[in-house]
Amino acid sequence: MSWKTRFENARGTLNSDEKICETNRRLFEEFFDFEEYKLKRQNRLTNLDESSYKTLYGYVIRFRNVNKWFGNKPWKNLTKPDIKRVYDDLEDGVIKNVKGLPFGDLPGYYNKIFKSKPFRLAGKSELAKDVIEFSTGTGDREVRYVTEDTFRKMVSVVSNPLHLLLFWLAWDVGENVDALLKLTKRDFIRQSNKQTQEGEYLVNFPKAKIKRSRRSRTEPTLYPETVRYADMVLAERNTDDKLFDFEYRQALKVMHAVVKKSGATCLPNGDRVSWKDLRSGMACHLLKSGWMREEVDARLGHTPQSKALNAYINYLAIDRERPKKRLFDSSLEEIQNKFEEAQRREKLTTERLQRQQLETDSLKVQIGQVLELLGEQQELARGLTKIQKQIQKRAI
Repeated sequence: MSWKTRFENARGTLNSDEKICETNRRLFEEFFDFEEYKLKRQNRLTNLDESSYKTLYGYVIRFRNVNKWFGNKPWKNLTKPDIKRVYDDLEDGVIKNVKGLPFGDLPGYYNKIFKSKPFRLAGKSELAKDVIEFSTGTGDREVRYVTEDTFRKMVSVVSNPLHLLLFWLAWDVGENVDALLKLTKRDFIRQSNKQTQEGEYLVNFPKAKIKRSRRSRTEPTLYPETVRYADMVLAERNTDDKLFDFEYRQALKVMHAVVKKSGATCLPNGDRVSWKDLRSGMACHLLKSGWMREEVDARLGHTPQSKALNAYINYLAIDRERPKKRLFDSSLEEIQNKFEEAQRREKLTTERLQRQQLETDSLKVQIGQVLELLGEQQELARGLTKIQKQIQKRAI
């Protein structure tokens, strides 16, 4: 089901829901008319695209939640205590989501509903800004990701080549599943890597197929498994055919089945794995493998100097590991220098001993020669003495 269909169905249901007061329903309709026009003009669109409808669908969900938090009270009649009560309950974790957990996207609600156009239409945005004065804007980004071991555990229970390709692309190139499901054969170029001479694909992400906040780009695949399954699937596709013959809802079912069968969970809290967690998992894996944050940002399609990775870099202590590594490297270099100096001293000592040994051997030879010469002289002297005695006898 397309995002356009989802939004139109959800909007129709919201507008006809008699459990929601009529005043708020009229406000919601006024906002949707405004937001549709805004999205067209901001993005220079003649007609709204799927990304726009996905944005609008998100507002339907938020409107239902906020309306519930305020007990279906007309937003135009909200008071400062009303807003403060909801704000405090959200911050203190009193208000839970459908999983029984505190809401994680509080900045989204504050910035898109309370302090923005919906509450302005109700005349309450300034009041909300006064109440929510301590909100940090973007808030602390939630950290959740999968490791490479967990990812490989997941794909080990998958047998369908089409599903395997989707998993490997989500992990390898790190784009979200919505964009991956839009890819066609035309978006893939096979080549040999100049350094490794191994096969790889260049995957093109045109602007029309990715989130507006992402940059269009072409990324090379990193894993041979991605190439293997891409070869299998692309061989059966024509140039303009989509790679995947299913949409987002079916992809969710596949993910849920794989998670259930493999028992895979996210770090650090053991949450159930989602498609988005493969993207963050890839980013963490590259960071821990030595990639610079600018390189990972570029692969993710972030704008230069994006702060989206900060939460993961801080959690993984990447920036704190590098000074530690430099300290370790410095200590190691000092030890290495001392070792090399000891080796040099040992070499000099050995050479000196060798020279002394040579000199000793030479002296021994010379002493031997002297002793031999002395022996010869003594023998000669004894011979002369004997001759002298014989001469004396004859003289007598």
